[in-house]
Amino acid sequence: MNGSRGLLAGLLRARVAILIVGILLALIILDGSHLTFLLGILIFIVALIISVMLHEFGHFITAKKFGMRVTQFFLGFGTTLWSMFRGETEYGIKALPFGGFVKIVGMTSMEEIDVADEPRSFRKQPGWQRIIVLAAGSFMHFVLALFLLFALAVAIGQETSTNTVSALASCVPASSAALNSSNPCPNGHSTTPAETAGVKVNDTIISVNGHSVANFNQLHSVLNSQPAGVKLPMVVKRDGRDVHLEVTLARVHGDSTPYLGVESEVAYQRQNPFSAVAFAGSQFADTITSSVQAIGKLPAAIPDLFAKDRAKTPAGQVSSVVGVGAVTGDVVEAAIPWQAKAWLVLYLVASLNIFFGAFNLLPLLPLDGGHLAVVIYERVRAWFARLFGRPDPGLVDIQKLVPLSLLVFAVLVGVGTLLIAADIFNPIHIQV
Repeated sequence: MNGSRGLLAGLLRARVAILIVGILLALIILDGSHLTFLLGILIFIVALIISVMLHEFGHFITAKKFGMRVTQFFLGFGTTLWSMFRGETEYGIKALPFGGFVKIVGMTSMEEIDVADEPRSFRKQPGWQRIIVLAAGSFMHFVLALFLLFALAVAIGQETSTNTVSALASCVPASSAALNSSNPCPNGHSTTPAETAGVKVNDTIISVNGHSVANFNQLHSVLNSQPAGVKLPMVVKRDGRDVHLEVTLARVHGDSTPYLGVESEVAYQRQNPFSAVAFAGSQFADTITSSVQAIGKLPAAIPDLFAKDRAKTPAGQVSSVVGVGAVTGDVVEAAIPWQAKAWLVLYLVASLNIFFGAFNLLPLLPLDGGHLAVVIYERVRAWFARLFGRPDPGLVDIQKLVPLSLLVFAVLVGVGTLLIAADIFNPIHIQV
């Protein structure tokens, strides 16, 4: 939020610009031969800009509501391309669409403003109003994330595995480790029980050994209770008719469930509004937890950012917006159903908004959380002053905190630059 022409506001503006410039660099350096990959990155950039503008709108609308003087609300930075005045506020678009900013008069004690504007300045308002204005940016990130998660559950639904065969495995893996690896058949082909029994792609498994099957979870449960190495009756529906087969399940070393060798078709089951609310809340809490864990892993991850096996180290669990943008490109380019693409892209955007919202509340200047901490400190100090019959000490001299803000900003930029460089020159490739 650009609340003044002071140094801290400039740092905040630069922080957003650096993040999105990194994504544009990725557009040039990463594989640009695939239009769908580029489309995915562009979708991510648009989503990120919308997220930043919603963040600023949170500050803007609450400041307006409390009668603070808001003089500017702009999309982008740099040279003004177009603007208009509505009342006392100038709305406009600048040349570089790398975020946006809101200017609220009198954000800190450092800012010099017209005497006539002082009563409506940010710094003159009650502490609770200032807290709401400062927290509104992160609040908007959280609202957007919850809305996207709710929409995912209602409009697309949660992924479920059906009892329809989408593919046949190419072998019986030698062990559970091989079964769960990306290459389960390193020693060539061996016929699977499903292939031997005559199961075909698009067959729907109805029953195994007399036990009915309605979805993949039920199939797994039924298989778990069956013996391996013994012929069992199995019924599949093929082209609208029941086909009776005999299958001899195999045993995979280290896996307790007898092996059939089929992959299931994926379907999406839409949720009712009540279930969608529960889903959104659960995913929100999980993402907050994983975001905290990711921040905690960051110090250990830095030494391995440029390692050849980065994906297998703690550095494989952290990424910059460039990395997330590349993942979005991979998802859009992948040969998967549109529901899966929409689900993954919207989930990525929701998760990123949760992370941004939580990270921005850290009590560090120049983040909003740092300004929140200052306001809370002022109010606690004022309360103690009243308790002992002393006058209110007033605003914190923010200029004394500028060196600390510069240090924090330098760390943020340094770590951010390392992450961006790693995601460009040593990217993590995902298989969708």
